[in-house]
Formats: sequence, C-alpha cells, structure tokens
Amino acid sequence: MLAGCGEPAPPPDLKLGASVYAQHCAACHGAKLEGQPNWQQRLSNDRMPTPPHDESDHTWHHPPHVLFGITKFGLVPPFAPPGYESDMPAFAGKLSDDEIRAVLAYIESRWSPEVLKLRKEMTRNARRPGS
Repeated sequence: MLAGCGEPAPPPDLKLGASVYAQHCAACHGAKLEGQPNWQQRLSNDRMPTPPHDESDHTWHHPPHVLFGITKFGLVPPFAPPGYESDMPAFAGKLSDDEIRAVLAYIESRWSPEVLKLRKEMTRNARRPGS
C-alpha cells in the first residue's frame, strides 16, 4: 500500500523464483544453473548452446535491467545485434514481471559474495537504454 509513497518494493520471492526457474528455465539452463554441455562452442545450426547462469558464465556481468529485458523479450536488439538468432524465448505473456524478477533474484542468490561484489562494481555505472 505504501509502495507508491516512496517505500521500497518488497524483495523478490526466492521460493517463487526457484519454482519458476525449475518450470521454465532449468530444461535449457540446467537444474543447477550449469547450462548445456560445450556451451561456448557453436551448434551445427550455428547458434550458441544455452549458457549457464552460475558463476562460470557472463550472466553476472550484465546489469539487472539487461537480464530482465533478455528474459522478457528474448535475445533481440537492444540486447543482441540485429539479425542475431538465438533459442532464447521471450517470456512476456508467459511470466509476469514479478515472476521474472523472482527468477533473476533466485539466480543471483546462487552467486558467491565475491561475485556479487564484482557484479556491483561492474554494473554500478551501467546505463539503461535511452538514459
């Protein structure tokens, strides 16, 4: 009720995030966020395999608004070059914004304090599109 009065939004629900991740993301990104095997080598269709969301990939290098946009709209401009082909679906219409935020919070909750510190430093000055 006070959210419109300058109160911070409640933190995302990690239990919900884990559930939504298991239902919509784990089949491609792995139950333990490990991604597909050989995720750094192109497939025969010239697309990249699904990357992990654990600390071994670059997911944590992206600012939150980029990860939100990729999840909601897919890997399309401005999150990928024009014409880039990806198997990452858009979840707009399938997941609510709160569910997307919960999934991203769940993924982030699995990163070490060291990675979280590095991510904070990397994304501190990241700009939103149009800003």
